[in-house]
Amino acid sequence: MEQVSATARYLRIGPQKVRMLVDGIKGKSVEKGLNTLRFMPNKGAGLVEKALRSAVANAEEKNMDVDGLVILNVLVDQGPTLKRFRPRARGRATRILKRTSHITVVLAEKAAKN
Repeated sequence: MEQVSATARYLRIGPQKVRMLVDGIKGKSVEKGLNTLRFMPNKGAGLVEKALRSAVANAEEKNMDVDGLVILNVLVDQGPTLKRFRPRARGRATRILKRTSHITVVLAEKAAKN
């Protein structure tokens, strides 16, 4: 079973927000996964869809059957955190953490039933 993957790195969205979405597409065919993501209203859905389309393009480069691909796994890891400050009362400042994510999509060919 041949596998192909694609990674989208340094995306400006928190990994916790993206992880909620990816559980809905794991194990589905690529076509069903894309349809599911297309109708989600979240910002992260568009980012995962872009990574999924990139993985499909990588599969085409490897001459794999695109119609028989299944989403084997989707990993969402935390990237570097951007630290910013917001002015507060009495001359103080509080830290704002702007989190980033790395999304890895792994596709595999569907196992043929004998």
